Amino acid sequence: MRKFIAVYPTSADPPTLGHADILRRAALKFDYIYWVVAINPVKKPFFSLEDRMAMMNEYIEFYKLDNVILDHFEGAIVKYSIKKRASFMLRGMRNTTDFQFEFNLASVNKKINNDVETVSIFADPGLSAINSGVIRELVTLGEDFDDYVIPKVAKKIRNIIKKRRLASEN
Repeated sequence: MRKFIAVYPTSADPPTLGHADILRRAALKFDYIYWVVAINPVKKPFFSLEDRMAMMNEYIEFYKLDNVILDHFEGAIVKYSIKKRASFMLRGMRNTTDFQFEFNLASVNKKINNDVETVSIFADPGLSAINSGVIRELVTLGEDFDDYVIPKVAKKIRNIIKKRRLASEN
């Protein structure tokens, strides 16, 4: 029996309810999903790889997603997909700007390997305004961000920020 395996790459800096919603809905359709922190050497992340993975794991546990495997990878994510025998690359889309970016990315990935299909899932309309950048800005400004993440992730973010403040004071 053929297994439907997908790779869901994200920078997840931090992971949001929007990311988790796409993951949760996709987990109902695929046998296995590799939720991967895609490490982009050009981007300087706000949160460490370890922190992002710990936060992502909180979502996996919160939604009881037994068919989701957490991982990280640096390089062309389509090559990771091949390594994991995934036939699908999962992408979330919030708006037309995302569509253009994702369309271009899917075209490039097709050139690298024609066997991996890109599958896009549209964001829940109530979550479409959520993105990691908004949360980082709220965190930096000391504003409330609880509506955009699950409680355990909010707590982790607050603890990370508190440790940074203490370290900068010393």
